[in-house]
Amino acid sequence: MLIPLLKSIKLFSRKGRKFYRFINSITGIRPGNTDLYYQAMVHKSAEKRFSKNKSFNNERLEYLGDAILGAVVAQELYLLFPHEDEGFLTKTRSRIVSRSNLNQIALEMGLQQWIQFHPPGDISQTHILGDALEAIIGAIFLDKGYGSSRRFIRDRILTKYLDLKEIVENDTNYKSLLIEWGQKNKCPVQFITEEYKGKEEKNTVFIARAVINNKISGLGKGYSKKEAEQNAANEALENVQSDSLS
Repeated sequence: MLIPLLKSIKLFSRKGRKFYRFINSITGIRPGNTDLYYQAMVHKSAEKRFSKNKSFNNERLEYLGDAILGAVVAQELYLLFPHEDEGFLTKTRSRIVSRSNLNQIALEMGLQQWIQFHPPGDISQTHILGDALEAIIGAIFLDKGYGSSRRFIRDRILTKYLDLKEIVENDTNYKSLLIEWGQKNKCPVQFITEEYKGKEEKNTVFIARAVINNKISGLGKGYSKKEAEQNAANEALENVQSDSLS
């Protein structure tokens, strides 16, 4: 009886009610297990340890949410574009779930008000926001199942915050932009791409590294060399832009 009582006290405290209303407002869901959503807001830098073997942070939820997000976006694109090939679908999915998009959506949702991280500061230019959004998706999946996760992603992310038509029409060549940035700033840029095929992988996977001044600035994964390098270049551009602002 003690644990349910403590949960009730936490939920119906002033802060608990405010957090409950916040999650309900951004997701359209009435949380069942509120601890999952609290955990989704705890970055590893501020993790709480209950024992030597158990920690309380959002890394595992982020991992789960990333997989659910990819699956739902793939499903929606498959239904929306019945005549497009695998290359188009894969490229569009990568652009939708890009870190820059997830960070911006999380910022507009107001997740920064609740995320716990250390040391305190401005997280608007970090991956912490996008990671927390993926963790929220993981929490919804564990709390309410795949159907609720899909509705949240479809209605509260894809429809509300993204212009799918613009994403499809504006095919940004991140690799060219990064090379242009390197030339402008006199920084040598190169790409190192490796091919992998695991025992359980149906398709060959490429991992690309965008290297600037002999330092890895972006990592990218894809089912073609081009896709992997584009993803690596996209992350590298985000990083150099963040560095220029700091």
